[in-house]
Amino acid sequence: MNLGFVDPDVVFIDSTHVKASANKKKYSKKVVEAQAKDYQEKLYQEINQERAQNGKKPLAPKTTGMKEVKENKTDPESGLFIKNERESMFAYSFHAGCDRNGFVLGAIVKPSNIHDNQVFKQLYDEIKTAITKPTAVAIDAGYKTPYISKLLFDDGVRPVMPYTRPKTKEGFFRKHEYVFDEFYNCYICPADQVLKYRTTTREGYRQYTSNPSVCKECPFLSRCTASQNHTKQIHRRIWQDHLEEADHLRHTELNKHIYKQRKETIERVFADMKEKHGMQWTTLRGKQKIQMQAMLVFAAMNLKKLATWRWRNHRHKRYLGKFIRKPLLNLLFRRGLSAV
Repeated sequence: MNLGFVDPDVVFIDSTHVKASANKKKYSKKVVEAQAKDYQEKLYQEINQERAQNGKKPLAPKTTGMKEVKENKTDPESGLFIKNERESMFAYSFHAGCDRNGFVLGAIVKPSNIHDNQVFKQLYDEIKTAITKPTAVAIDAGYKTPYISKLLFDDGVRPVMPYTRPKTKEGFFRKHEYVFDEFYNCYICPADQVLKYRTTTREGYRQYTSNPSVCKECPFLSRCTASQNHTKQIHRRIWQDHLEEADHLRHTELNKHIYKQRKETIERVFADMKEKHGMQWTTLRGKQKIQMQAMLVFAAMNLKKLATWRWRNHRHKRYLGKFIRKPLLNLLFRRGLSAV
């Protein structure tokens, strides 16, 4: 940073899995408490505030509940990573952020069964505290959530997110074909009928429902809903406005240019980490040791880049001196200023 090599104006954040030193056949099933989301308290405040505005009773905070996980007997701190339908392994997720030049600015290691969006805030805060607040953050689809969009917009940072395909069943209207009216807080369907606000759920979704007596006679019913009571229901997340604004920015030239740089920055960092530093899998066990190994590997990569860039910078100066200073001295000598 003192030499001006680090450019933290844009931060590229992503994750990759590293296979743990653990036999995937040796595990036991264990019931554990589900991890609460770090924004859960703020979400409940907004849910109850919105319910009060609409004459609804406040909701008590939901307990996190219990879930069943597979715990490896060799390395209990690793997490089960399901690569595809046929392949699964116990692994760790390496979450890292880098600048435009590929210098790693921060890294966190988590079990691979923890979703990317649950680690984003911790990594973002770490980079912001240790380096500086960026003007833009480029992330992939794993981090594309309303909360992360809100977090970045509230912090005055431009989110750079990819396109994600709609998950609507084939043959049905897609969600964007239902127009949201912010003023009247309702949806308008392709048949120009209104879906009125019903309630806000404990999970942070606003429910909008149609009139079944109108939908029953609608010619678009088969493309709208498969509900037996002929009611179309739309769920809208409470911070959906921020995600939609991030989607609008996706069409700008600046966002397109920044997102294209991911393959030259954070993806290349992970490729070098695995191919040149032997991190396709780890020989150590335990999250603390893996975190230490990750930090050492990323530090080595930064130092290699620093040494290479300093050498090139010095060589460039010598190259310029050879072809600029020498003719200048010859010119002075020719003018009789040899004493100079």
